[in-house]
Amino acid sequence: MLATLRRIVLDFSQETELQSALERMVTQVKSAMNTECCSIYLADYHYQHFVLMASDGLAINSLGKTCIGFSEGLVGLVGQREEPLNIANAQAHKDYIHAPEVQEDDLKAFLGTPIIHQRKVLGILTIQQTQARYFSENEEAFLVTLSAQLAGALASAETKNLIFNPQAQVHQNKQLQGIAGSAGIAMSQIVVCQPQADLSSVSLKKVTNIAGQHKRIAQAIEKTRTDFEQLSNKLTSIVKDESLAIFDVYKQMLAQAGIGQEITDKINLGWRADSALKMVIEHYVAQFKAIEDTYLQERASDVQDLGNRLLFNLRKEEQQTKALPNEFILLAKDVTASMLAEYQHKGLKGIISLSGSNNSHAAILARSLGLPAIMGVNAVAFIQLDLQQAIVDGYSGELFINPDETLVQEYQYLISQEQELTEKVMEVAHLPCITKDGRAIEILLNAGLSEGFEHSGNLGALSIGLYRTEIPFMNRSCFPSEQEQTLLYKRVLSAFPKHAVTMRTLDVGGDKSLPYFPIVEENPFLGWRGIRITLDHPEIFLVQIRAMLRANQGIGNLEIMLPMISNIEEVDEAIRLINQAYFELKAEIKAQLIEELTKTPDDSERGSQIERKAEVISQQLMKPRVGIMLEIPSVIFQLPELAKRVDFFSVGSNDLTQYLLAVDRNNSQVANLYDSFHPAVLRALYAISQESAQLLVPISLCGELASTPAGAILLLAMGFDKLSMNSHNVPRIKWVIRHVSFEQAQEILSHTLTLPTTNKVHDYLNEQLETLGLGGFIRAGY
Repeated sequence: MLATLRRIVLDFSQETELQSALERMVTQVKSAMNTECCSIYLADYHYQHFVLMASDGLAINSLGKTCIGFSEGLVGLVGQREEPLNIANAQAHKDYIHAPEVQEDDLKAFLGTPIIHQRKVLGILTIQQTQARYFSENEEAFLVTLSAQLAGALASAETKNLIFNPQAQVHQNKQLQGIAGSAGIAMSQIVVCQPQADLSSVSLKKVTNIAGQHKRIAQAIEKTRTDFEQLSNKLTSIVKDESLAIFDVYKQMLAQAGIGQEITDKINLGWRADSALKMVIEHYVAQFKAIEDTYLQERASDVQDLGNRLLFNLRKEEQQTKALPNEFILLAKDVTASMLAEYQHKGLKGIISLSGSNNSHAAILARSLGLPAIMGVNAVAFIQLDLQQAIVDGYSGELFINPDETLVQEYQYLISQEQELTEKVMEVAHLPCITKDGRAIEILLNAGLSEGFEHSGNLGALSIGLYRTEIPFMNRSCFPSEQEQTLLYKRVLSAFPKHAVTMRTLDVGGDKSLPYFPIVEENPFLGWRGIRITLDHPEIFLVQIRAMLRANQGIGNLEIMLPMISNIEEVDEAIRLINQAYFELKAEIKAQLIEELTKTPDDSERGSQIERKAEVISQQLMKPRVGIMLEIPSVIFQLPELAKRVDFFSVGSNDLTQYLLAVDRNNSQVANLYDSFHPAVLRALYAISQESAQLLVPISLCGELASTPAGAILLLAMGFDKLSMNSHNVPRIKWVIRHVSFEQAQEILSHTLTLPTTNKVHDYLNEQLETLGLGGFIRAGY
């Protein structure tokens, strides 16, 4: 039955039209389960009912017309209970509703299962029989499994239907839902960034120039056949067994009587060459995967390889630089830092990433650049979004495709409000961050994702509270030298000479990798990352610390922060290495000085120079303050011991949240569970701040929580000394702090800490922002 399941789901996902997919699927299920009727109802949340969309067994005239309310009938009951319903005699059930137009009077047995995607009921799949009986456990298990597998495919199919049929948006502007990654609104065309040769990335499009498409595919087939000849000839001298026969199979499949002819037939129907190739190859792949023989199943990958090679050669025939619109929204399966770096100066207005969550690396970078972003969008048919008009709502995570004029006007008004708010908060950018009753808190900058930190002074940040040192390690093919790092760090430290600059030591692993230092782990966020890597490789750690110390000479504002600390031993070892680097460097500089002075002929002058310059050295090569990041829950219970060893604490609320809640912050499947306003996270932060105050250790926070208006108010009340955030949020948080009293903040915190759920926390904080006259920040703060 597994092969049958796989075939039904594959066939469904490959249909270009939703209605055709539904009709084919119910017929396949009816046949596979040997029943007399199979039907599917789709949920319409606008009218709050299920619509009978396809059936093999019910009256054809009722399709698309019969509607059952969410709280009515057996279909509604399945949706309400969100579980299978197996009834021997449906007509005898108290919730049964007679619908004469469907002509089901002879059908007694009923089995219905919900189709649920991301906790939302998309539809109901049912089977029926004339014989009054309960369907068996195996039959029920089959239908439940099929419904679960269909959920993602159905969500994708609805997306395709929305894209191909914009006129289908009759009742409302339908949208794709993602995760709000970076606040803001963008309205523009979508530009899809896709791999060069991947059939799954091909969009299905038709053309009028059929002759041109025939020419393109003929050239690609001939080039691919030549490639296989050359590959086979090269390997013949090395490989003597039958494994080379695969190249003969490829060449046979390319023959006019095989795949080549089927592609030609599709082109004759008006499909573009790459679209025709995609449909034919995916059809063959589905057929092979549906075969129960494992050897033949594995041939599906051979067909896929052939298709991708054909696509590569097809695209080589048409390669040209893609013309970008003046303004656009970038969409990719996985938006990367390099993509943002490439496009940010070319009219980029927003980003859409199919993977990741609101605290993945791409989302954090988008916030730093002030770009609206949506993460984890469920759009398997994303290629069809290329050049479509869209609205990206980075506040709610909604993506509107081909919005109507009314919706466009609504969002244009919101954009104008957003601009007014930005202009308003800039009035306080260079004023002290102090509450109405005189309580001060430092607002610092998170830097290192780009090299634009030097412009942060225009937005009012005092200094850098978190400098990520990973970037110079990432944008190269080997580890940077001590001299290279020294020059970079000196430039950073010199930008804020009157204030401490906190530099975090190399923090790679998790979702941050080095191309020349690959780390392959099943669970990277719980694995080898942060301080664990650098302590295992002291040669990397010592070079970085020496570079920091050299850069700090003559400036004296360096603070070193250690990431991913989980125990006391790590702190002791790191401090030992920092001391080692300090004393070694001091000795080296002194030795160089002595070597220079040996060239001085006057011994008395030489002695006085040594004495004077030794004093200069002691002043210039200062031992920096050392702190640790509190982001692993274990350290919360070791603060007294840690306070004896370090000079300051800094909470990394992004990682602390994911570890406290056991939620991978890059996993869109569980992204809704990741929330720094969770009561457990807020109580942990309060406990940390209170104990730090008792221990007389300065405490700061450098996570995304600090950049939200409500979060900043809570952290102020908890007693945090410094908040560090991206530059775009500095003026906004200053405005919020300057329009609240410390007493009001404490009252808000006191009640917030009593609330039992995240939703109640958000609702209460929204109410309080409104009461304080800060309602305009509610949309911009979550």
